[in-house]
Amino acid sequence: MALARARRDPGMNYWPGFVDALATLILGIIFLLSVFVVVQFYLTQEVTGKDTALSRLNAQIMQLTELLSMEKTGKVTLEEQLAQLRASLATTEGERDRFRGLYEGIGSGASDAQTKAAELSTQLDAEKKMTARTLAQLEVLNQQIAALRRQFAALESALEASEKKEKDSQSRIADLGQRLNVALAQRVQELSRYRSDFFGRLRQILDNRPDIRIVGDRFVFQSELFFDVGQAVLKPEGRVELDKIASALLDIERQIPGDIAWVMRVDGHTDVRPITGGRTNWDLSAARAIAVVQYLISRGVSPQRLVAAGFGEFQPIDTDRTEEAFARNRRIELKLTER
Repeated sequence: MALARARRDPGMNYWPGFVDALATLILGIIFLLSVFVVVQFYLTQEVTGKDTALSRLNAQIMQLTELLSMEKTGKVTLEEQLAQLRASLATTEGERDRFRGLYEGIGSGASDAQTKAAELSTQLDAEKKMTARTLAQLEVLNQQIAALRRQFAALESALEASEKKEKDSQSRIADLGQRLNVALAQRVQELSRYRSDFFGRLRQILDNRPDIRIVGDRFVFQSELFFDVGQAVLKPEGRVELDKIASALLDIERQIPGDIAWVMRVDGHTDVRPITGGRTNWDLSAARAIAVVQYLISRGVSPQRLVAAGFGEFQPIDTDRTEEAFARNRRIELKLTER
């Protein structure tokens, strides 16, 4: 079965480093977006609560505005009635004075004039009482309007304070996003440098073997380098290669600062052909990844820095139905990435 051959460049090869940097930038952007979405979610909950309070305040303001409008309308009506009563009072007083003058002129014999004067006096007293009641109602209405205006002013103050608090929250969100961008960029840059160092070390110790390839930000090993067909037990020659990888991992683990969250992910892949023994390709790929991780741990690599993943036949790199394609798809991949 033919194995895929890696292209060799007699000069310095800048392509892996470029791909490393590009992949790191993409991972950094994805991480930034994830963190920013989480922060945005919690701050949106706070802003939503402020919006609910603002809605209640606006509803109260609308109710008070309607009530104030009704009170103003009632006040205008009472003032019109008061003006009419005052005009009627002035007219009645004029008639009373006129009849009183007639009464004084004709003497005691004018009994009908006296009766008319008495009626006018009674009517005048009634109108005075009505005018007094209207004035009292007008005073109460003025007091109610003043109270409503005070409530309205208090609500406006509360609304202004709430709007100011919301603006402050938006400013804090923007500031937090900016600081997260800076911190993320620094972490991504640091991990990118260590990843480049690690890949350079691996390229040296693995000596450009044809059954080991660099694909983007991953080292790809053919499964037959470590395992027999359909098996998940490491072969002796595979252990020799893993010893080299473990040595490089131990060196990089001592160099990377402890506050950078990184792991070495070991991915197992198979071809599409079924295997015997009641297991699936997914079982086989996971078992092979776990076997590699367990061996690296036995060589001193920290378990907290290792991840095993099985993908079965579902992530092929060659979709042809040839022996060469099947061989390319049976592989173990190593990737240094964020946790």
